[in-house]
Amino acid sequence: MSSSGGDNHRAEPKLDEPTTPRVLTILSCVLKKLVARNDQLVLSLAQLGKSFNAFHGVRAPNITIPNYIERIYKYTNCSPSCFVVGYVYIDRLVHRYPDSLVVSLNVHRLLVTCVMVASKILDDVHYNNAFYARVGGVTNTELNKLEIELLFLLDFRVTVSSRVFESYCQHLEKEMMCNDATRKIERLPISNSVDDVIEISVEDTQTSSPPQIVD
Repeated sequence: MSSSGGDNHRAEPKLDEPTTPRVLTILSCVLKKLVARNDQLVLSLAQLGKSFNAFHGVRAPNITIPNYIERIYKYTNCSPSCFVVGYVYIDRLVHRYPDSLVVSLNVHRLLVTCVMVASKILDDVHYNNAFYARVGGVTNTELNKLEIELLFLLDFRVTVSSRVFESYCQHLEKEMMCNDATRKIERLPISNSVDDVIEISVEDTQTSSPPQIVD
């Protein structure tokens, strides 16, 4: 684990607060709905764009999107801001390549790669790619390739302004209200987050070391 002296440790949760940040729960719901819709669209499409092919798996991972997101958060100490910025990257991809869809075959690899890149941009302290690969259920070689693929797909547009970050937080708050949620998203400094990667078909455990995942 590398560091540059920044004090970016996650604050201890209060007793009346959930362990998993609210924003992660909302992101899980948003991505689940997006993937469910797109999986149905794929059945009726004659041809699908190939822009996201590098992120496709042979089959959909066994681990659910909510569990995958929680796993990344649990083992990498990545701040919630990284997940918001990772979602910004995914949204940019969707708009930049409208003929390609985020589906159950690629969402996990897209997610772990986007959050990892976001953590490198935002955080002074983060784990290396090899650790994220283990957490995410891919090889280090594959994750390195996915990172490069993502950067080129985004045309290296990985910076997110405070204004854009705030607009996505507001969007997610609206999603929360649509789901009868009452709490607002905690605004963490966009400069504070941590690196991360997650696994593609893991059974969660209580150990501090991420268990190996098998597809």
